Amino acid sequence: MWRLTTLLQCVLGMWLGVMACGQASEAISPRRLIEVVDINGPVVSPDGRFLAFRTEQASIERNTYDSVWYVQAMDGKTPAHRVGEGGVPLRSSAGLSLPAHALWSPDGRWIYYRAFMYGKLAVWRASADGSKAEPITVDPADVRDFSLSEDGQTLNYSVGATRAEVVAAEQSEYERGIQVDSSVPVGQGSLFRSGNVEGRLATQRLDVKGDGFARVSLLSDMPDRWKAIDLATGKVSELASSEVPSPKDVMSMLPKGTSRPWRYALDAAHHRAALLTRVGEQGDRVKKPNVELSAVLGSPARRVECKARLCVGKAISGVQWQPNSDEVIYTVTDPAEGMAQSLFRWDVRGGDVVTVAHSTGLLNSGERYGLADAGCGVSSAALACVVADANRPPHLERIDLQTGESQVLFDPNAALAADVSAAPSVELLRWRGADGQMFTGQFYAARQTGGRPPPLFVGYYLCPGFLRSGYGGEWPLATFAEHGISALCINFGPFYFNAVRRYNEGLSAVRSAVDMLASSGRIDRTRVGMGELSYGTEITMWTAFNSNLLAATSITGAVLSQSMYLDGSLKGKEFISRARKVWQLGAPDETPRQWKRIGLQFNVDKIKAPVLMQVPEQEYEWLLDSAVPLMLQHKADMYVFPQAPHFKFQPKQLLAANERNLDWFRFWLQDYEDPSPEKRAQYKHWRDMRAHAPSRRDGSP
Repeated sequence: MWRLTTLLQCVLGMWLGVMACGQASEAISPRRLIEVVDINGPVVSPDGRFLAFRTEQASIERNTYDSVWYVQAMDGKTPAHRVGEGGVPLRSSAGLSLPAHALWSPDGRWIYYRAFMYGKLAVWRASADGSKAEPITVDPADVRDFSLSEDGQTLNYSVGATRAEVVAAEQSEYERGIQVDSSVPVGQGSLFRSGNVEGRLATQRLDVKGDGFARVSLLSDMPDRWKAIDLATGKVSELASSEVPSPKDVMSMLPKGTSRPWRYALDAAHHRAALLTRVGEQGDRVKKPNVELSAVLGSPARRVECKARLCVGKAISGVQWQPNSDEVIYTVTDPAEGMAQSLFRWDVRGGDVVTVAHSTGLLNSGERYGLADAGCGVSSAALACVVADANRPPHLERIDLQTGESQVLFDPNAALAADVSAAPSVELLRWRGADGQMFTGQFYAARQTGGRPPPLFVGYYLCPGFLRSGYGGEWPLATFAEHGISALCINFGPFYFNAVRRYNEGLSAVRSAVDMLASSGRIDRTRVGMGELSYGTEITMWTAFNSNLLAATSITGAVLSQSMYLDGSLKGKEFISRARKVWQLGAPDETPRQWKRIGLQFNVDKIKAPVLMQVPEQEYEWLLDSAVPLMLQHKADMYVFPQAPHFKFQPKQLLAANERNLDWFRFWLQDYEDPSPEKRAQYKHWRDMRAHAPSRRDGSP
């Protein structure tokens, strides 16, 4: 019966045209995890009958991504049908795919969306019946933003510098030299056309409005120019400043003295807003600990607070208005449940709160990073949510707002889901550290062989939804478990400004997890590996030089170093103030004790576990302060991925990083070498490192 069900799911997947189907017995390989089909941006038509959404899937063979827009009936009686290509997925400068965004025409006949195709970023439209897809804007500049008029007859869009102007500016810098100032991202491998911006390799600048590390394309500071297209005639006209669509500012709707909300949802048609405001004693935390849900109604504005038991003291992460209703739908992302999400309805007039749905993972618009949560697609009767958890890849469900009943609308990952269900279930663990802190994590148990407990791999950062290859995308957790290495993904707790405090909390989470699993005989404490990106890299290396817990480590990206501080100081007071606040660091001669306490380069001699460094080119120079000494001591093996940003996204680079991590931890934790001839040099180098390594760790604190 199981095989028949799997076969039917495979046939359905091929019919929908979203993915090839492997055999039921195929291993959960890194390749399959990278080529998971993501679903995002579900949006319901004005009459509530249809749903538009976009899929995105990596192709390792072609080293690219396929994105497709679909439309499906909300009742689920007919399968989704393809209506248009989504083009090259747009990305943040960190490498993350930007959320899909589409607008329905008022009559429900068309969806409008931005797409980068044929070297241009334009507004496209696709007919809901799938009969036609076409570009609407034909402009020498890429489209930054767009909107539809209320009657659907006019499309307004904004542009900046033309593509030719940007290319000419880049070429001029190439020929005349790039003047280094506070906006130039020094510290990366190349300054000329080195980063992926809106679908092409472009010269970048640091975003002066960002956090100091985000990047934008050259000439991005050129002001918006707004144009309008008459959709009946195709006539294009420039908009006067008085005609430019102005973004709705929530502050203009709030009573005087109201502080700016953390997140909000506007319903401009009814002059109201749903607000999430952070409250409580902040102390040393980066954010206040609690969230208050309220709404501002009417004009003059009247503020009402949700005081029901189901909204007070809850970790509310998102809000949206239910159409044609006085109800706000809000999302709770519960840290005690491993970041599992639930949905509720709040009647802003009557005050009642009703549970809509609970999940064991994500229940949103397909958001996996940051949990900003744009919310599900919503009609007056139902939600359309992307659902994913540690035991099941993303799929699309319809959830009835009154009954909470759900039905699967679209499941492009059915074959992988079947194989995941045949493997041991991923288990949500809860435990406490030595100081009583509560931690949660997703545990992939390896099958025990030979009477000896298996090794353990630990990733520390966030564990939302279907985990694939950890938060950073390079550590294939399910594959580790299939090959005899248990894996634990740990959710980080409150983020404190005090660097030593937050690092020690991460170390406490790892140490207490190893103690818990080892004392119950589930893992071998002498064979523990660890790795992650970004904040996870910081905790990995802190654990490596402040304990004897680890037998091997793997990182991607840099930690704060003297070279990073030097480069960042070009930005002036903004960066220097941030370094003081977040790391308690000034220039090395100002705060030498803190540099020696937390700086990786000052603690190289304390590191016993070998380190695999698979670093993006945009960050590798900041790691050289510690990487070179570690390599000279035969403690590190370093690879730099050309043109890669913070999150690698090129499918072939991701596959290489995943497979090398699998080889690395199998070598150090299992004494296993893949016999493939092309890997001989890799293992020769690692054997040489092992010959110079100190004795194996005993796992003691």
